[in-house]
Amino acid sequence: MSEKAVKQIIVSGAVILRENNGVKEIFATQRGYGDWKGWWELPGGKLEPGETPQQCILREIREELATEVKAEKILGVVDYDYPAFHLTMHCILCSVVSGDLKLLEHEAAKWVNKDTLYDIEWLPADKLILPAIEKLLVSKGN
Repeated sequence: MSEKAVKQIIVSGAVILRENNGVKEIFATQRGYGDWKGWWELPGGKLEPGETPQQCILREIREELATEVKAEKILGVVDYDYPAFHLTMHCILCSVVSGDLKLLEHEAAKWVNKDTLYDIEWLPADKLILPAIEKLLVSKGN
């Protein structure tokens, strides 16, 4: 008996960080489609063949938010089993280079800080990186 092969999806998620009046914040987006419509996530998307996670996030943020970002470093990699597939997400710390984060695909977006990080309904995979993001938001410097 062979087990059915689980579909693997590899994505990059942008942890877009800014400082606003001395308070560190990250950019969260709300899904506007699909089974998880209305849930919150890090913006990003699927890696294309031959693409690095960093190249993917630059392209995805350009496509989804009409913004150029700089991929600073990989904050963490999370693995999560959704019912229909296994997700591997490279969570990449980014900073805005140019553009104003226009919502081209998402329903809504907001900046969240250490006090509001857990106030929204994050997708299950995205929840796994929140402790690392929280550390980032409370740290001094970058």
